[in-house]
Amino acid sequence: MAAPSQPAPAPVEGRRRGARPRDARPRGAKPRIPASAGAPLRARWLPAALIGVAAALIACAAWLFADAFSKYAAQDSLNAELQAYVALSDDPNGAPVVDWAALEAVDPNVCAWLQVPGTSINYPIYQAEDNEYYLNTTAEGEWGIGGQVFLDCDNANPGLVDEQTLVYGHHLQNGSMFAPIAELDDQGAFDELGLLWYVTREGATQLVPLLCYRTVGTDENVRAFTWPSEDDFHAYLQALVEKAPAKAADARTLVSAASHVLTLSTCSYEEDNGRTLLVSVPAGEAARARAQA
Repeated sequence: MAAPSQPAPAPVEGRRRGARPRDARPRGAKPRIPASAGAPLRARWLPAALIGVAAALIACAAWLFADAFSKYAAQDSLNAELQAYVALSDDPNGAPVVDWAALEAVDPNVCAWLQVPGTSINYPIYQAEDNEYYLNTTAEGEWGIGGQVFLDCDNANPGLVDEQTLVYGHHLQNGSMFAPIAELDDQGAFDELGLLWYVTREGATQLVPLLCYRTVGTDENVRAFTWPSEDDFHAYLQALVEKAPAKAADARTLVSAASHVLTLSTCSYEEDNGRTLLVSVPAGEAARARAQA
């Protein structure tokens, strides 16, 4: 008796009868591996690593910014405390009045006060046994990014005793300390500069800007304080006049009667190890030179 006929299997949706299933492969064939699974390991961890490095760099930059801000803020705070010991006059011809006792109580090495009206330069001047101490040491004896403005250790204290008095100050990025001096090698900026005040316990001296020049930190001619003769001193100054990019209109006349100069030195960021120096002559000597011209 014939076997009863079996119903044909229902066809699989989307597949022809007799077609190989999608995951079927010939016998003995290697399994297919998705492309992503076969990619190098580096391709999978590299994006995450780059994100981690970027995050670390951002965090480091933020820390450096916060650290620098804190150091500058501390320096500004100290400067403000010291500036409380001087009374400035509204009259440009009025000398600053300094409370020397208060300044000496903070640091007995204080020797002078410098003010340049129309700029942020308004600081006490100190002198140490070397030219390193006040680079990053404050009047309170602590580390500071700007240290203090200081008189060269080889100058006669309190300044304006030798033929050249040399005073140093940092060029800080926030525009404080001696930063304004770095801009005075431009003739227009130089011409707008007013008279300077150099105040000691013995009295106050007003000074006329003579010239501004640039050099490098290794220039040995900068640290000259006395000369064998007045002619040698004048020759030194005339050489500076010749190379200075900014100078008084009658600079050569002013040099002819100069007996002293005050030179303010700061860093210049326009070249490696650069320096910008502002040279001024006492107003009395300038007046005498102009009267004799």
